[in-house]
Amino acid sequence: MPQPSIDVVIPAYNEEASLPLVLAAIPRDFVRRVVVADNNSVDRTAEVARAGNAEVVAAVRQGYGSACLAGLDHLRRSGSPDVVVFLDADFSDHPEELPDVVRPILQDEADLVIGSRVLGRRERGALLPQARMGNLVACGLIRLLYRHRYTDLGPFRAIAWTALERLQMRDPDFGWTAEMQVKALRHGLRVMEVPVSYRKRVGVSKITGTFKGTILAGYKILSTVFRYSVPGRPF
Repeated sequence: MPQPSIDVVIPAYNEEASLPLVLAAIPRDFVRRVVVADNNSVDRTAEVARAGNAEVVAAVRQGYGSACLAGLDHLRRSGSPDVVVFLDADFSDHPEELPDVVRPILQDEADLVIGSRVLGRRERGALLPQARMGNLVACGLIRLLYRHRYTDLGPFRAIAWTALERLQMRDPDFGWTAEMQVKALRHGLRVMEVPVSYRKRVGVSKITGTFKGTILAGYKILSTVFRYSVPGRPF
């Protein structure tokens, strides 16, 4: 049997300091290629990505989801993988744990695997209070509306390509992770969480590191959870 192909998508915005650390920690013998979706960075993000043997694609529309969509479009046009992994560029995730996140898919136990920071080991202060509260509210709402218990909306995740294509992902910004998780439930995908480690990011978060970012992200995440829970609504 041929080895399943695994590609990594990393959305990035002004992460020249942290991105080399992320790229160096990815187990390259386990993945086929790494794609960095540069979301209009004004620093050397694209340059350091190429120096780290990553493919760089421009994500012109600003937003986390937009960068993810640009990365996926690049994979779709250049040869889609069997499994795609999403990682943040700020070095808060532990890329060396990638095999643990992907393994349930390779063993045909899951279609989507969420790396849960809540279930894993967290460095003190890594998950900010506003992020913990947002997680708690969003996951509680999903449990109420979809009858499924998530513990996290963490960015470190893996999904089978065929399952991902069924979801027809659309959200261009903060609602991306919630959209994937609730659509997976609506489509009846096999969903699993595995514990992942989490540390303080390099630099300041563009979302939870600012009051405006926190409010906008919270609103978008909750509205996304509500939107796809409406019976009969296209998804």
